[in-house]
Amino acid sequence: MANAPGRKIAANILETIGNTPLVRINRITKEATPATVLAKIETFNPGNSIKDRMALKMIEDAEKAGKLKPGGTIIEGTSGNTGMGLAMAAVIKGYKCIFTTTDKQSKEKVDALKAFGAEVIVCPTDVDPEDPRSYYSVSSRLEREIPNAWKANQYDNLSNSQAHYEQTGPEIWEQTDGRITHLVSGVGTGGTITGVARYLKERNPKIKAWGIDTYGSVFKKYKETGIFDKNEIYPYITEGIGEDFLPQNVDFSVIDHFEKVTDKDAAVMTRRITREEGIFAGNSAGAAMAGLLQLAHNFHENDVVVVIFHDHGSRYMAKMFNDEWMAARGFLEKSGMTARDLVALRVSGELYTLEAARPVEEAIKVMSEHDFSQISITRNGRVIGSLNEQHLYNEFVKNPDIKRKPLEEIMQPAFPFVDISTPVELLSTMITPANPAVLVRDFKTEKNFIITRSDIIRVLM
Repeated sequence: MANAPGRKIAANILETIGNTPLVRINRITKEATPATVLAKIETFNPGNSIKDRMALKMIEDAEKAGKLKPGGTIIEGTSGNTGMGLAMAAVIKGYKCIFTTTDKQSKEKVDALKAFGAEVIVCPTDVDPEDPRSYYSVSSRLEREIPNAWKANQYDNLSNSQAHYEQTGPEIWEQTDGRITHLVSGVGTGGTITGVARYLKERNPKIKAWGIDTYGSVFKKYKETGIFDKNEIYPYITEGIGEDFLPQNVDFSVIDHFEKVTDKDAAVMTRRITREEGIFAGNSAGAAMAGLLQLAHNFHENDVVVVIFHDHGSRYMAKMFNDEWMAARGFLEKSGMTARDLVALRVSGELYTLEAARPVEEAIKVMSEHDFSQISITRNGRVIGSLNEQHLYNEFVKNPDIKRKPLEEIMQPAFPFVDISTPVELLSTMITPANPAVLVRDFKTEKNFIITRSDIIRVLM
């Protein structure tokens, strides 16, 4: 149960959840919009994220329904923050915790879960949700195999959005004296924006709820077309938002618009929030603020815009707040030629791919006809591997019959993706004998390009 205002002593840490402050954003939005922009600072929750609210609600509802019994084990697939909330409640209530997460999550998040005594299993990111290796599938298998286990299932457990309908929405309404006109929030499980928007729209149907999505996620296109397009799905860096499936907690009827934000813009804004506003917030806050600025032309002087800052910056010290990590991904601004220049000069070509199920002989033919030294391999439109001519030659010499086998049997790891604004000098360090090419994504046009060692040499000559 969330804490009550005015309570002097909390019976335990769970009673301090909720009633987080609303803080005016000043410098970042000063030139962008005349509207009042307020941030809901969810880092004030004891687990430093908004997920504390719904984690406790899911546990309490499961207890009432008899699904979670004394001494039981809580299982969940989590990016870190939900696990923190569940683990914290488990300590107080006497449960064990086993969490699955993805290998793209920050080390700080995994270490924090372990600090609460939870067991953490790290699973690959770039697999379909139905794949037995995915963190969704592994958590479901553990629930079946472990006696007296309960899977929280934050994506489809509607206690998630209900927590925000009962708590976060009313708080925002009261803190703004009902003057809020727009809600801006990252969308991952969908619980936050769905619960808050549903409550606010019941109080004032004119309030707009705008969800922030990321490139590589399916939400925006599904909202606008009703089509679940797997070609929209590919790996991305931004944490806490976007999905490659449709969680039941995402109620598209209460979300008026989705705005996509690039990994780079989200990462850069994450740092700006701390340096310009003094608020130590995480990556999803950076995405939300970047999306808000992209939408700023829609706001007017009397508008009151509330943006959700989901979690704490301390969980991203090795990523967004690390210069080397940012530079390695081309997220730090540098002068000089960039991948965009190579594309404009037609030095870099648009990416040509083959499906993993196609025979090796097709790759041989394509590479020969187009004089390709390497090619990318896809499955259902997603880049999952690569093949270079030296490796292909070696495999063919060992076994000429390999030409009739599917490409996935001999493919190599996929080339890394970088943003089109990445400096050429950085690209040159990423191309090695083991990694002969880099894939470039233009998030605005949604086109992919490939840059090789010879491309770099041509522009540096």
